[in-house]
Amino acid sequence: MSTDGSRTLKSTKTTLEIIDHLREVDGARVTELADDLGKAASTVHGHLSTLVEEEYVVKEGDVYSLGLRFLDLGDYVRNRKESYRIAESYTEQLAAETECRAVFVVEENGRGVYLHTFSGKHAVWHYSTVGKRFYLHQTAAGKALLSRLSQPEVEEIVDRWGLPARTENTITDPEELYEELDVIRDRGYSFNREEQLQGVKAVGVPVTGPDDRVIGAFSVASPANRMSDEWFEEKLPSIALGVTNEFELEYSLS
Repeated sequence: MSTDGSRTLKSTKTTLEIIDHLREVDGARVTELADDLGKAASTVHGHLSTLVEEEYVVKEGDVYSLGLRFLDLGDYVRNRKESYRIAESYTEQLAAETECRAVFVVEENGRGVYLHTFSGKHAVWHYSTVGKRFYLHQTAAGKALLSRLSQPEVEEIVDRWGLPARTENTITDPEELYEELDVIRDRGYSFNREEQLQGVKAVGVPVTGPDDRVIGAFSVASPANRMSDEWFEEKLPSIALGVTNEFELEYSLS
């Protein structure tokens, strides 16, 4: 049974476990998958054969890997909502104006998901994290998202996922998080002071639709030693707020 009491299928869960593990290990043999997942090799082979037949998995020698058919699904998911499509150009604009790494993220099932990432000249890293999930309380964008949710919604997320630490600066106390979210609601933007990565600071701004419901958040990040207090606490939030306002205006008129 699922968490909402509906019936679930073990065979489907097994297929999804195999897909997730193939991604994690970047391809594997039947026996390796069976050992890692604690499944019978014949069971794993049956699921893999079906996935190969449906072109979701490819077999090269005796190694199975995820197929390119997932690219089509991923592109569809990332562009499924109009807000997601519009956000791409504004994420790029934010990276250009700040010369930092800029991202647009959304919340799904109580976790954050990167939808768009662009890197400016002083970006922390230049590889894409599109599709990766993260704990909301650890990032500026995540806290910006949480600030626009109701208290019961935030508490439900905390109960489900907890408040695991990534650095010594990560908020791990619920009451401290709730207090910070109150400040973010009043101020309109959030700070990440080396809470997800040591040596990296970020600013996050929630993005809302015409109905005032949060639809995502923008964030800009850069090495802490590159940012003066004035740039980090005043200039960067001002730029992020400006880009967010432009996005919300276009989205409301679309």
